[in-house]
Amino acid sequence: MAPKLDLLPRYAEGVLRILDEQVPEAEVWAFGSRVVGGAHEGSDLDLVLRNPGDLTAPLSGLGALIEALSQSTIPILVEVHDWARLPDSFHEEIEKKSLLFRVPVKPAA
Repeated sequence: MAPKLDLLPRYAEGVLRILDEQVPEAEVWAFGSRVVGGAHEGSDLDLVLRNPGDLTAPLSGLGALIEALSQSTIPILVEVHDWARLPDSFHEEIEKKSLLFRVPVKPAA
C-alpha cells in the first residue's frame, strides 16, 4: 500500500502555493509521522527538498521559503530540509518511508 499524507487539503494547498512561489525548481518529498502514521492535529510536516538535476547541489531560496512558511496562516509547523545538506544515513531513512509531495514547476537553472 502506498503511503498517504495525513494533512488537511487546505493546509497542503497552502504549503504547495508557497513552495511554488519560493522554490519552483525543487522536487519536494514528505516524510515523518504525517506519512508513516501516528500524526496528530499538531504534528509538524516534514519536507525534504531536492535539486532534481543534481541531488548533491544545495538549493537556493531556503531561507526565504522558511520565512514565508513561518509568516503564513498555515497552523502547523513545516520543517524544511535540503537533501544535499543531509547525511547519507538520513537519505536512507527518508527513502524508506516518504512520498513525493510536489514535482518541480520549472526546471532548475
